[in-house]
Amino acid sequence: MSRSNAIACAACQTVALCVGLVPSADQSAAKKSAETADTTTTVTLLRRRCCLSVFALVLIAIAPVTNFAAAKHRSVSPQLAGYKAARVHYGPLNKMIMPAQINGQPANLLVDTGSNEIILDTDAAARFGVGPPPRRLRYIGFTEINGQMLPVAFMQSLTAGTMNFGSSPVVLRNSSRSGTGKGHVDGVLGLEMLFRYKAVINSRTRLVFFTVDPSRRMNLSAAASSEKFTRVPLHREASGALTVPCSIHGQSGRLLVDTGAFVTTFPDNFLKSLGISSEPTRVSAYFATGTTRQVSAAQINDLKIGDFKVAPSKFGVAALPHFALRQGGTRINGILGMDTLYKCRAIIDLDGMNLFLK
Repeated sequence: MSRSNAIACAACQTVALCVGLVPSADQSAAKKSAETADTTTTVTLLRRRCCLSVFALVLIAIAPVTNFAAAKHRSVSPQLAGYKAARVHYGPLNKMIMPAQINGQPANLLVDTGSNEIILDTDAAARFGVGPPPRRLRYIGFTEINGQMLPVAFMQSLTAGTMNFGSSPVVLRNSSRSGTGKGHVDGVLGLEMLFRYKAVINSRTRLVFFTVDPSRRMNLSAAASSEKFTRVPLHREASGALTVPCSIHGQSGRLLVDTGAFVTTFPDNFLKSLGISSEPTRVSAYFATGTTRQVSAAQINDLKIGDFKVAPSKFGVAALPHFALRQGGTRINGILGMDTLYKCRAIIDLDGMNLFLK
C-alpha cells in the first residue's frame, strides 16, 4: 500500500469510528445497559447505506468484534492515527462515566459538557494525593463557579483509555451526590479539557476521541450526512456554555447542551407561556450549588433542535435556577440532557463545533 493510500485509509477509519460505522468492543454490552439512557430503545449499530462508499471498504477491512472478544477486551480502545480514545459507560441517572487514572490511581469521571472545569470531590482528591502544587503549601488559587468560591489544586497526572492528559489544575468541591456502586463518580471532566483536545463524543458507541495530531483532524460533516444525521451548529457562549438553537410551537430559543444532566428539562414559565401543561412526578433535580428542584413532566410534540425534529415525547419541567437560564447575554430556554442526546444518537464534535442527531 502506498503512503498516500495508507493515510487515506487511516483517515477513513477515524471518521468511520467517530460516526459509529465500525463496531466497538463496548457495543456488545449495549443491550444490558441501554435502560440507563433509553428504556424503550435497543442499542444497535448505526446502519450503513447500501450504495458504494469508502466506508464499506473500511468495514470490510476491520473485522467485527465477537461477543466473546468484546467481553474479554472491553477495556481496549481503538487505535487511530491522530486520535486517542477513551471508553465511557452509563451509570444510574444516565451518567456518562469515563474510567480514568488520577496520579496512577483508578477513578471515575463524569463527562459533563455543562461544566467548564475539571472538578474533583475533596474526599476523592485526598485519596488521589491531589492538593497544592509540589513544594508549595497553598492552593494555586480560587475560582468562582455558580456563585461559589472553590480552591484550585494540582493534579500530577490524568489518563483515560489511551489518552494521557498530563498534569493539570483541578477545582476541588465538596459533594454529597457523588453516588455509590456503579454510579459512583470522583469528579467531573468538563469542557476545558474536552475543548483543549477537540473531543468527539459519541453517545451510542460509548467512545470519546481526543485529537493529538492537528494535521490529521477529520471533518465529520460529510460522513455524518451520508449516514442520515442532521447537523446542528454548536455555539459557545461567553460563559463557556455550549448551546444549540431550538423551537417549540414555532417559538425560537436556545438549549444548553449538558451531558451531565440526566433528563432534558424546560423552565416551567417558558412552557406555560406556550400553553403546554405539565403533571407532577416524584423526580427531583439536583444542581451543583446544592439547589434541588421538583421535576414535572410535559408532553411536547413539536420540539426541533436546529433542523432536527425530535419525536413526540415527555420532557422534564422545573423552576430552573437563574445560573442555568442565563449564559452570558444569552437566555436559555431549556437543558438538553443525556436522555434525549442518547435517543437521538448524538455525536458532539467540538472540533467542527457541530451536534449530529439522528
